[in-house]
Amino acid sequence: MEPSQPHVITLELAKKLNWLRAAVLGANDGIVSTAGLVMGVAGATTDNGAILIAGVAALVAGSISMAGGEYASVSAQRDSEIASRIKHEGNQRKFAKDEHVSPMSAAIASFISFALGSVLPIVAITGPWTEYREIATIVSVVISLAITGYVAAIIGGAKPLRPVLRNVAVSLVTMAAAYGVGMLLGVAVA
Repeated sequence: MEPSQPHVITLELAKKLNWLRAAVLGANDGIVSTAGLVMGVAGATTDNGAILIAGVAALVAGSISMAGGEYASVSAQRDSEIASRIKHEGNQRKFAKDEHVSPMSAAIASFISFALGSVLPIVAITGPWTEYREIATIVSVVISLAITGYVAAIIGGAKPLRPVLRNVAVSLVTMAAAYGVGMLLGVAVA
């Protein structure tokens, strides 16, 4: 029987995992943030146009924000890794850019996945089922976040139940709080 090999993450695998992590988190944030925002606006008004504008604005602002944050985060991580290697190995050689995870690829993955995640609650809340728009949004968000929680658990090698429940609970609290604020402010303004 051969001794077990320690789990080694290659640079290529690290790049793929970072890209996948950024994509899953971006989709998750797009779903939760946009659902919270459109539910808040739906709590204040029944005007489909206003809800749609708020949703699209959330999609655009959130996608740019997520991409910028991911770019800054991965850049800082890469700079730290390079500085650490120089400290320990000396400046004996130059470090190739492809030895580290690309901040730009992580930013693009985050941008795209946030935008795609945002589309779901926008469609659910502004669809032709206006009588059931809140229920349609809640159901679609819960299902999609159960999926992203499951995928995140599989990527991280964890059991999926806890991440799925965490995603669903956070989304329900977010939507309920935003809807409640929208109702309170909608009544106060009217």
